[in-house]
Amino acid sequence: MGSLVYMQDPCRETTRKVMPVVNLNKCEGKGPCIDVCPYDIFEMNEISDEAYSRLSFVGKIKTMAHGREKASVINPGECHSCGLCVTACPEKAITLAKFAAI
Repeated sequence: MGSLVYMQDPCRETTRKVMPVVNLNKCEGKGPCIDVCPYDIFEMNEISDEAYSRLSFVGKIKTMAHGREKASVINPGECHSCGLCVTACPEKAITLAKFAAI
């Protein structure tokens, strides 16, 4: 029999200390942040026309190439500061910032 390896839970911090912030110019809507987050902080949504108009030229091209889908932070107050989303994002589009009520 193989031995079980127990990983320490990386999400032990209390909520409302930090929250994820998605850089929409970098996000390509691939979704690994959704898959790794144990607290359902993210969902994939179509970017609004207003948000699209604020993107850089390169950001607009990436957005159109990926069907205007971007990761959205829907439950920032549930973030436990584990950073799994940060490390999972292939575009490095997510950072953790000091929590601010929306």
